[in-house]
Amino acid sequence: MNQDVTDFINSVKQPWQIEICNRLRQLVHDSIPDVQERIQYGKPHFLKNGKYAAVITTAKGWVTFTIFNAAELEVPEGVFEPGKPERITARLLEGKPADYGLFADLLKQASAEL
Repeated sequence: MNQDVTDFINSVKQPWQIEICNRLRQLVHDSIPDVQERIQYGKPHFLKNGKYAAVITTAKGWVTFTIFNAAELEVPEGVFEPGKPERITARLLEGKPADYGLFADLLKQASAEL
């Protein structure tokens, strides 16, 4: 794991956000063998074979998790924000349950072709 990503997560102000970031980071590592991680554009990015697979972003009241290469995925309604079809983004909020199993399944599918 990349120390810059560790430092980024540890610098997040809200403990609940740190917990979500760490859980998402581990999910990415569990879902994508040999994933690479780095800070790019001020955020943790995860790459497979040099191509974007996922990114974690924090803001004052949420954490977002974006999965790239998602145009062919079957995505349930209401879980992800509307946006570009080649990427899907979930907004995770304090105290709201998140379907990490769904995230892992979609990430595995999306990254399979990278």
